[in-house]
Amino acid sequence: MIIPNTRDRVLIGVAAGGLAALLAACGGGGGTGGAGPTATTPPATTAASATRVTAVLTDFHIQLSTQKYQPGQYTFTAENKGHHEHALELDGPGGHNRSRTLEPGQSTAFTVTLKSGSYQVFCPVDGHKDLGMKTSITVGGSAAPSTSGSTSSGHGY
Repeated sequence: MIIPNTRDRVLIGVAAGGLAALLAACGGGGGTGGAGPTATTPPATTAASATRVTAVLTDFHIQLSTQKYQPGQYTFTAENKGHHEHALELDGPGGHNRSRTLEPGQSTAFTVTLKSGSYQVFCPVDGHKDLGMKTSITVGGSAAPSTSGSTSSGHGY
């Protein structure tokens, strides 16, 4: 294509630059296309003094790195090691706390203050809780007996 004058060249350059800026702002990597899902949300909401707990989310199972909890601050790092999108939610006396929805391979962290009592821990995505992605924890006492087999391989497809 022959561009007849300088004004047209400038307009095409501005349009190409705008498109490049838009793609850079929206792309950001870490999606399911390209090299694969490697994005990790930085733990910007973590507290330095919080106890760290890792929640490994697989299809359709949750495994927590900690089994005994005392009242206080905890930073939960949810790691999606499954093949479907997942999230982590805690419901109990400290309120409702939920991570963002994670694509396979992604992780995120959030800090919560747990109060004494029982909490439901589950994946709120598309009925995953009913497929076995649930467990419970007790804060301030002994670990709650798991009705979902959170440390066994009894749940799955």
